[in-house]
Amino acid sequence: MSFFRGPCSTIQEQRDQWERKRSRTARELVQTEQRYCQQLELVTTYFVDILKNKGTLREDIRESIFSSIKAIHSVNQSLLVHLENGYFGQGFDEFCPHLQHYNVYVDNIYNASKALGIQLKKNKAFRRFKRLQETRPEFNNHTLEDLLQLPIQRINQYKHFLQNLTANTNPGNPEFQQLSRAVTAVCEVSQRIQNNTRCHENYLELCRVQKLLKGRKTNVLAAGRWYIREGWLKKVPAKGSEAKPKMFFLFSDMLLEAEHCNPLHPTNGDKFTGQHAYPLQDCTVEKVFGHTRSQGGLLSLTFPKAKLLLMSSNQEDLNDWYQSLTSAIRRLQSKQTVVLQRDELRRRPLRSAAESYNTPSSSTSNNPSRKRNMTSVETSQHDQKHLTECERSAPKRMKQPDTPEQSAETSTSGCVIL
Repeated sequence: MSFFRGPCSTIQEQRDQWERKRSRTARELVQTEQRYCQQLELVTTYFVDILKNKGTLREDIRESIFSSIKAIHSVNQSLLVHLENGYFGQGFDEFCPHLQHYNVYVDNIYNASKALGIQLKKNKAFRRFKRLQETRPEFNNHTLEDLLQLPIQRINQYKHFLQNLTANTNPGNPEFQQLSRAVTAVCEVSQRIQNNTRCHENYLELCRVQKLLKGRKTNVLAAGRWYIREGWLKKVPAKGSEAKPKMFFLFSDMLLEAEHCNPLHPTNGDKFTGQHAYPLQDCTVEKVFGHTRSQGGLLSLTFPKAKLLLMSSNQEDLNDWYQSLTSAIRRLQSKQTVVLQRDELRRRPLRSAAESYNTPSSSTSNNPSRKRNMTSVETSQHDQKHLTECERSAPKRMKQPDTPEQSAETSTSGCVIL
């Protein structure tokens, strides 16, 4: 006698499996939320409130370090009540409108870390107070630096939990729509964190390169500028003399050529002297024989007022340089196209009302070329918005421009031949 499972049994087993996964995720979410709220309470009770009463830190410094963490603690306490009672959809539906407190915290996290470091270095009373509070058993060997990172880490955990809960919730369940909205809202904050991290890492790279350059003649700390790569390449002279190795730094808007300082110099032995800054705005790059299977190759870079021949004996490295250069030029020129098209539309000659009325081509529907031009502008604007998305959400210390047009103009205006 053989037994066969019917379709109803298989569907029920699948539903049971989803329910087990959902229950496991929900249980883990509640447990981690309880621990998270306890740790936030340590910061608000033993640092924020006591520092406010003692006056160890000025109010502006205290707000710079702790930002909106007290508001976050209050919001999450309300969320925890809903989660412990099993109202996950309703809890996150009420929690998500308050994610603005997380946005404020996320945008300030690097300033907070810097302000904390300054106080630990200069404020002896605060340094002693921090050490004393961290020795309490409630802290379980966690430092203030560890606890201040918790809201950033918790957002990524929410993203993971909510995606699992939504995937294992029946679409007919009223909570499904609530959880789906929560996933979207939390993912936006998570993306904001990634963008800010990327912008901060870029800022650190620009600072590192600036410290490598001797003097203040060459300034690489420009708003809207992105570090891409660096490396040694041999510069082939025009008159056929020996090719000399130079250090090149590639940014989103320029290629910087530098020469190593005298290694015997007492203070600048490990630094470089900036020699030329080549703007990429109107640059073209070609492989001369870098596409062959022989070792190394040659790149030809043509600028409005200069031409470069760069050689490398490493084929892979040369290909990487070619890809990086062409990608940077393509992105920069796409920004320039949008600005030119907008200026062209603004400079269109004005006509009288009678002339516009009598001219059939004044209508957009009767002028296909104009229609295509306007469509092209809209498409380019969309591409530029995508390219500058990270700049708009950058930390305050980078002083990013407010609009894409300003970003494009600022990043290119700093490129001059030194």
